[in-house]
Amino acid sequence: MIQLLIVDDEVHVVDRLSTTISWSSAGVEQVHKAMSGQEALDLLEQISIDIVITDIQMPGMSGLQLISEIKRRYPKTRCILLSGYSDFNYAKEAILQGTEDYLLKPVTEEDLLAAVRRVREKLQLEWEEVVSRQRLTYTLKENLPLLRGNLLHDLLQGRSMSESSLRDKMRMLELTDYEEHAIAVMMVRLESDFLEYDLSRLSLMEYAISNMVEELFGEKFDSWHTKDAHDYLVFVMKAKEDGESSDKERMGWLERTASVLQSAVHNYLKGKISILVSSWGKFPHDLNSLYQRSLSAIRKRIGNEHELFMRLGDEPAQMELTALQRLYEPPTLNHLLEAARWEDTAEKLSLIYDEMETKYSKSQEFLLEVYFSVASAFSYIAHKNGRQLHQLIGSDYDKMTEGIPFRTVNQLREWSQRALQRMKEDMDQERQDSRTSLINDIRSFIEQNLAADVSLQSIADHVYLHPVYVSKIYKLETGDNLSDYVNRLRMDKAAHLLKHSQDKIYEIATQLGYQRPHSFNHAFKKHYGMTPQEYRDQYA
Repeated sequence: MIQLLIVDDEVHVVDRLSTTISWSSAGVEQVHKAMSGQEALDLLEQISIDIVITDIQMPGMSGLQLISEIKRRYPKTRCILLSGYSDFNYAKEAILQGTEDYLLKPVTEEDLLAAVRRVREKLQLEWEEVVSRQRLTYTLKENLPLLRGNLLHDLLQGRSMSESSLRDKMRMLELTDYEEHAIAVMMVRLESDFLEYDLSRLSLMEYAISNMVEELFGEKFDSWHTKDAHDYLVFVMKAKEDGESSDKERMGWLERTASVLQSAVHNYLKGKISILVSSWGKFPHDLNSLYQRSLSAIRKRIGNEHELFMRLGDEPAQMELTALQRLYEPPTLNHLLEAARWEDTAEKLSLIYDEMETKYSKSQEFLLEVYFSVASAFSYIAHKNGRQLHQLIGSDYDKMTEGIPFRTVNQLREWSQRALQRMKEDMDQERQDSRTSLINDIRSFIEQNLAADVSLQSIADHVYLHPVYVSKIYKLETGDNLSDYVNRLRMDKAAHLLKHSQDKIYEIATQLGYQRPHSFNHAFKKHYGMTPQEYRDQYA
């Protein structure tokens, strides 16, 4: 839907054009008004306007000057020029300024709507070109390395996705033949002089190292890489099928070539790196496990030492506790609650408790870990919304003050589900109350200021909100455009005054904010199908 701005220094012209034309028939959602070129530019800074209809002759900034400024600042905005002058020089200058149409006053409703429809169709064609399959495909190919890196980063962090979704994403990113294929993870940590580089230079070094990997390993391995949350370069290495080499031989070649990479970085980039190569695993099932084990090995075996090389298989097998995967994989509870994604939060909690019951149902330590994480997330979102947690979850808050509040996974599950539902209901009600109060405030302001300025901008200024937000929320809550409500209120009040007062018609027009009786007469006849005088004669 189109956002339209009408600009004219004659207030009655703006009022007539904005209120008496069936703009919705041309796909216009909201009509905005400005009485000068500067006022129009101020409005454009606040609202994304699609089409501007402007008079050519205005005090101060002319319509042509306004169009020139709009083209410079807002190149996606289209302009239609209105003029009472048929001088060809104006039309020629308008064409040079890139005006979409040039209409002479007095303009008919049909001509104006036809011009807006033409511009709307042109805008639609331009956006269809922007999102065309050919252009999107070209853009996708340009950004393949970044998109591939983002996907790998998500997988390393444990973000869960269905097999079909992952398969589709990898096909789109031209990452074929990885599924169920043997892979190894190679971690590269930049050290020594690299740590002194600024971000720009460091990025160049990382890019150079990734190119070195492709050059050195490309004969026998496909590589797919990203930079992880710890600033390590992580490469997924997939062996190319040769029909002859065993896994042991491939690993030997991979390790030898990794040592060559380490030397090449030292000699040609003048920096040190440590490298860890994991054992073999299957993609995608073993990827996160290989990555987590590699991180653990770097932390325990390499530490702060520089320019070391290590194979994950060299690490002695140890029995160690494993962290809860579902609790920490993205998106976190905090992120889901911040976004008010209640259903996703409930699903994540369910997955956490399912994992607990399957693997750690007898562990009080893991039970406490989950409890503290969930309670912390609930407190965080409550406080961020300016509330106390006990206000939101009532008696369930008492469980948090009882030392060790839960002995079983099921008790914790039931408590968190109840608490989540109560927080959702409270915040939904608060939002609804806030919107109801906003709608009432807007309507009260309009009713009290019908004779003055009831433009969208003045309403937004009154409620201290952005005009676009005010317009969207009003439409969402009432199903009505704000401008339609203003017009309907004016017509209702006009009908009442015509029936029950002795005020002259021009006086009623002034009370309703019309600068000229002619504009009022036009709007009234458009609404009721008769003039104000005919209405008074019939009903008074």
